[in-house]
Amino acid sequence: MLTIEQVNTLTKHDFIDLFGGIFEHSPWITEMAFETKPFSSVEHLHKEMVSIIKKSTNEQKLTLLKEHPNLGDRVEMSPDSVNEQKGAGLKDLTPEEYDQFITINRSYMEKFGFPFIIAVRGKSKEQIYKAMEARIQNSVETEFETALEQTYQIGLLRLQEKINE
Repeated sequence: MLTIEQVNTLTKHDFIDLFGGIFEHSPWITEMAFETKPFSSVEHLHKEMVSIIKKSTNEQKLTLLKEHPNLGDRVEMSPDSVNEQKGAGLKDLTPEEYDQFITINRSYMEKFGFPFIIAVRGKSKEQIYKAMEARIQNSVETEFETALEQTYQIGLLRLQEKINE
């Protein structure tokens, strides 16, 4: 783990290498955040990254959301996503649970055009499934914002794993 002081001394290459995966497969956020150094805290760095996303176009936001894997899916994911889903029990679904997740994921994707996103850390697979059932009832606009908020939360948790304060 690095301190925030050490983060502030990183070269652009090292900064992007270390934090490029904070937001799933979207190093453009990290590249832009580098230009806002120095950071006073993890929260300050996170705030700058979130600000970059909020100022981006809806198309860029949608692309960011689409970079996330479907929960419970057996596809290649970033190491962070693998660990987060494993911790929530999503890598050990029974065949019946897997079918349930795949079915609701398909319905969700058809309705919203991006995968269901939730900060899974500290949640059980049952809690995640119930959240999916509830959120699929949202409007497209509400769910777009909810998915972005969850993306921000995931980013903060990932930063907190890398920076010691």
